[in-house]
Amino acid sequence: MKRPRIILADDHTLMLDALKNLIEPEFEVVGMFGDGHTLVEQAPDLNPTVIVLDIGMPTMNGLLAGQRLKQAMPLVKLVYLTMNHDPDMAGEAFRLGASAYLLKNSAAGELLRALREVVRGGFYVTPLMTKGMNGSFIQNFKRRKSTNNLTLRQKEVLQLLAEGRSMKEVAFVLNVSPRTVAFHKYTMMEHLQIRSSAELIEYAMRSSLVPAA
Repeated sequence: MKRPRIILADDHTLMLDALKNLIEPEFEVVGMFGDGHTLVEQAPDLNPTVIVLDIGMPTMNGLLAGQRLKQAMPLVKLVYLTMNHDPDMAGEAFRLGASAYLLKNSAAGELLRALREVVRGGFYVTPLMTKGMNGSFIQNFKRRKSTNNLTLRQKEVLQLLAEGRSMKEVAFVLNVSPRTVAFHKYTMMEHLQIRSSAELIEYAMRSSLVPAA
C-alpha cells in the first residue's frame, strides 16, 4: 500500500528534521520548505496528500500559504503545527481550509494521530485547545469572527512590508509593479483607518500576519 505523501514547512531546520524522523516510515516526506512563498510555488509539483505547516513563516505566513495551496490543490489536507494557541487563529485556519491544528508543545504522538485522522478525511484539534468546549470543536473554531477583512493579496503585501521590505522589493517578490503595491498599501490604510506606515506594521504584528521573532 502506498504511503501518504507529506510536505513539511517550518522556518527552523532542526524542527523539519525532527518532524521527518518522527513521521517516517509511516508517511513519505516528499518535500521540506523554510518559507511560505517557496512552499506555494513548489508544492503542487510534489502532489502531496498532506501539508504540515507552521503559521509563523517568512515571506508568506502559513495562513496565507494555506489559502493559496487550497486554491491550487483543493483536495490537499492542511495540518497546522504552531506555537500560536490563540483560538481566533485556529478559527481562521479552519475557515481557510485546515484539517488539523496542533501546538508545538503537543505530545509527539499527536502529530501521527492527526495525520492518520486527516488522511481518512477527518479533522483533528489538539486537546490543549479544546478544554471546556461543547459540541463540534471545528464548528466552535469556525464560528469565531474573522480578525480582519483584508484580501489575500493585501495580506501578502502587508506581511512583506512588515518584514521591512521596500515597496520595490515587495513588488519583485509578488511579481507586480511598485505602483500596485502602493495601491494595496494605501487601500489597506484607508480600510483599517490607519494613518501611518508604523501603525500598519503594528497592525500586522497584532494580527499575527508576521511571524514572531
